[in-house]
Amino acid sequence: MALNKNALIRYRTIDKCLQNRHRRWTLNDLIDACSDALYEYEGKDAEVSKRTVQLDIQMMRSDKLGYNAPIVVYDRKFYTYEEEDFTITDVPLNESDMSILSESVEMLRQFKDFSLFSELGGVIQRLEDRIYTEKTHQPAIIHLDKNENLKGLEHLDTLYQSILKKIVLRITYQSFTARSSSVLPFHAYILKEFNNRWFVVGRKDGEERIFTLALDRIIQIIYDLSIPYRMENFDAAAFYRNTFGVTVMTDRQLISVELKVDRSNAPYVLTKPFHHSQQLLERYEDGSILISIYVHHNYELERLILGFGQSVEVLKPRVLRRRIQYILRNALQNYAPPETPSEED
Repeated sequence: MALNKNALIRYRTIDKCLQNRHRRWTLNDLIDACSDALYEYEGKDAEVSKRTVQLDIQMMRSDKLGYNAPIVVYDRKFYTYEEEDFTITDVPLNESDMSILSESVEMLRQFKDFSLFSELGGVIQRLEDRIYTEKTHQPAIIHLDKNENLKGLEHLDTLYQSILKKIVLRITYQSFTARSSSVLPFHAYILKEFNNRWFVVGRKDGEERIFTLALDRIIQIIYDLSIPYRMENFDAAAFYRNTFGVTVMTDRQLISVELKVDRSNAPYVLTKPFHHSQQLLERYEDGSILISIYVHHNYELERLILGFGQSVEVLKPRVLRRRIQYILRNALQNYAPPETPSEED
């Protein structure tokens, strides 16, 4: 059951009040305590109604949250716990809670290259061992796509820590097109994953342009404490707003793309948009649709369109349509039948 933060604050406040048996708590006292707690948390007045606290007490008494709090009323006015040492913070986790925790850990283990996730896995494992000495271990229900053989994953935690602690790096890097490696003093800002491949985004020392480095092309990373870390004017959400993938182009490469999607793929594209800018322009009688997106013309966009094969047709702009035509014509040549040798040969 989903809970908002205010409800949790109220539950804990009521719990704390009822643990204090040196004071008698009326409903109005509990209302005032909840209002004060919310004010301390949010810094502004938050009026809590009588009905809200009554429902909170009812919820705490029930097993919906697993509390089963023994809240009783005496003298027809005062609230307390029937069990003197009861507190909702000591309620043991049930089997359902443990299943959720275990599945969450399995999901986090997909990112085991980060040290903080491996430490968290240990914490949850100790919690499981303490509460349940015997537990049936079942295979994970949720499976995330991850290639353990990808190069560069060993750098993830070093990069993460450098961003967290604001430390400049010296990265030995060699792109696929470079003949030799080079050393880059690098201010890392974010880690980005796309299509099961990891990248670090930041600036070279002394430059304003944003660079994207693929982790599988990194040879070595060392910390450089002699250079002050700087991070000015970088907003990741704004930086990638008009980009599909990781290759961010200039405004000159921004294009409005119109795509016709066939009937079989239309539901997929409508429920999982290509980009946040996607708009539905038209529905055709045969079930196909016309959509538009406003993005940079980059390599990833072309790969996206080509991945749908004959199911997606580029109508606009002409430059992208011609580019896709060119790639498809060349691809078709790979499947052309070999020429039959003539008798003279």
